Amino acid sequence: MPAMNGQMLTTEKFTSDAGARLISVRTSDTLRPFIASGTPGVDEWEDYILLIDSRALDRECLSKSLSEYDDGMHIVTVGSLDEWQMRNMQVLPSAILIMIGGRKVSDTDISAKICALVERFQTSPVIVGADGDELAQLLHALECGARGYIPTSVGIRVAAEAVALARAGGVFVPASSLLAAKEAIAPVASRNDCLDSLFTPREVVVAEALRRGKANKIIAYEMDLCESTVKVHIRNIMKKLNATNRTEVAYKIRELVR
Repeated sequence: MPAMNGQMLTTEKFTSDAGARLISVRTSDTLRPFIASGTPGVDEWEDYILLIDSRALDRECLSKSLSEYDDGMHIVTVGSLDEWQMRNMQVLPSAILIMIGGRKVSDTDISAKICALVERFQTSPVIVGADGDELAQLLHALECGARGYIPTSVGIRVAAEAVALARAGGVFVPASSLLAAKEAIAPVASRNDCLDSLFTPREVVVAEALRRGKANKIIAYEMDLCESTVKVHIRNIMKKLNATNRTEVAYKIRELVR
């Protein structure tokens, strides 16, 4: 575009990729998808995946990677559900992938968003993508109704297959979360035999947490209890062990489970 007095006649810049199906038009304030000539419009797609991510660069990179892995995978990217509603799509997505980055599913606003998506799109499976692979967050996602949990530690092939599994009616669970759960459950199961005769089931969990040196707030969070309730359990444990402080409790529990 010729210049006039050192300025461009337009602020729009057009970029194209011969191997891509979309041409992006960048203006000074937003990014808008522009469908190349001969390509069906987004509104004409009868089968597409809705990718929700408030981070523009992340969602565009993920969309491009998924499309390159499977050229039959049509993806509509938005920053929020409101943005999708403003586009007045003619059909519902076949699946919804919501990326939460470093946030936790257990955060009130995040779990509310996931539950709202599940309620709104009852025929479209919702998959959650997050930076972490903690078992507790995976379980929170499934409790909210999600049909999959994809940690960003997996490759694009696994992510694409996870979406495909959810669309086919399955539920994707990362292997890393299951292995972590196995490692956590195995030692606890063996110790429970020694502790069951002394403590109630909840006291056993609290006692194990004390043995690991966890703070009351962490124990309360992991057990979904009030911190005051955790303190009551700790007092009962100390009384049963005839211990005067947390350090002595941890020491005596280690002796019991040897």
